[in-house]
Amino acid sequence: MPDTLDSCGTRDLIASDRVEGTVVFNAAGERLGSIQRFMVDRNSGKAHYAVMQFGGIMGLGNDYYPIPWELLVYQPNQGGYVVDITKEQLGCAPHYHVSTAPEYDRGYNERICSHYGLTYY
Repeated sequence: MPDTLDSCGTRDLIASDRVEGTVVFNAAGERLGSIQRFMVDRNSGKAHYAVMQFGGIMGLGNDYYPIPWELLVYQPNQGGYVVDITKEQLGCAPHYHVSTAPEYDRGYNERICSHYGLTYY
């Protein structure tokens, strides 16, 4: 039996396993990284962050960068998401190593949003 999620995708919805691993580009078309996971609010079901894997060589030494979901725009012609963030801006963004994952508490969420010029609610 074929996977019905693959065959009945919609313009507005996508299965979570199709998001993980998707490439993220900046506005200049440079590959920044790929989405490792995304963070969803337990109560509202709203996606808050795409956690992008960035840096390192051949998967070693990568760090994880939470990017506010509303900054990502899916571009089918590129086969990935585009964000208006340069590599330099990303370099000083809040991030963590897989072994030191943060608590996504109010302070950390405010720090992420503030870095990208957004207000955390």
